[in-house]
Amino acid sequence: MRVSSPLILNKIVTDSDTPTADALSERGLELLAAGEPAQAAQAFRAAIEAAPAHIEAHHGLVRALGRAGRLEQAVAAALALTPNDPLAHTALSVSLQHAGHIPQAEAAAARAKVLEWKLQLQNPPAAPDGKSPDGKELL
Repeated sequence: MRVSSPLILNKIVTDSDTPTADALSERGLELLAAGEPAQAAQAFRAAIEAAPAHIEAHHGLVRALGRAGRLEQAVAAALALTPNDPLAHTALSVSLQHAGHIPQAEAAAARAKVLEWKLQLQNPPAAPDGKSPDGKELL
């Protein structure tokens, strides 16, 4: 059974006529938890339409499509995410694994690790004395 967007929206409209991307994304998570991945995908798509940069909605859409058995769509949605986002590559890896593409899934997981390491190198934690881990002055 296909649920139209107005039904999804009616569940989350409170004080305003237009739900926020956050509210739509939350509704998507609720629907995923309730075992309704196709409806969750609609909620995530509505959140993305409301706020195209809402990264949590993009990740939710990938998960919802994967759980709905639409693995090719899940992979396409994962690829549409920001190319330097480690979570996007992790989501891609999971989708590829479920689709039976193990070598590609492993490559996507490796890419996610590399991107995470790059982020850590760009933002190293400061030591209590204000120096970087290699002893250089940060300030």
